[in-house]
Amino acid sequence: MKKTGIKTNKSWEETLTIALPKGRILKETAALFKAAGFDFSELLQDDRKLLYEDPVEGLRFMILRNQDIPTYVEYGAADLGIAGRDILIEQAKDLYEPLDLGIGACRMMVAEPAELVKRDNPRHWTHIRVATKYPNITLKHFLNKGIQAEIIKLYGSIELAPLLGLSERIVDLVQTGETLRKNGLVEVEDIMQVTSKLICNRASLKTKPKRVKELVERLGKAVGAKAKG
Repeated sequence: MKKTGIKTNKSWEETLTIALPKGRILKETAALFKAAGFDFSELLQDDRKLLYEDPVEGLRFMILRNQDIPTYVEYGAADLGIAGRDILIEQAKDLYEPLDLGIGACRMMVAEPAELVKRDNPRHWTHIRVATKYPNITLKHFLNKGIQAEIIKLYGSIELAPLLGLSERIVDLVQTGETLRKNGLVEVEDIMQVTSKLICNRASLKTKPKRVKELVERLGKAVGAKAKG
């Protein structure tokens, strides 16, 4: 691994622990970190391995469920982490967000069955039932529009809810829209654009300021280079 000016044999106190997300975003995260000079590609080779240490850079990487990362960072089990804007807004943890990484791009939207779209107009909604993994975001969105929303929280397979009569509509993330189309659903309203962000524990920001600043700067340069193509 290429050394980048950071001394080896860092003390345990200087080590930065970074929580990384499982799933499709992990590969994008790995590519971005590699462009910044940090390589944890070994983790990608074994999906059972959840912890990897880089003694040269003084980093420890751990793989977690996306939804758990803000909690690990807020409580200091990890100094930094990667989390989607959707999760950060939904959970509203007390975290510092120094950098938008521009990866994991998708959008949060409202969808309903194609048959319903033919006779439906969102402008006329007054009371609706919605299934979602994001009850806080969903409720706030509809309240801001003066719409009374009955929220049904689910943890997966949200697209099934309208098909089985559990709800009329759903709020979920969409990347290509292919899953919606295969289940006869149509997007009817956008709520927000989502990308993944670098998040930091507020105490770590004070106790390890140089380490955190250096990592943020290196990742920031990698993000900038990627944006320029």
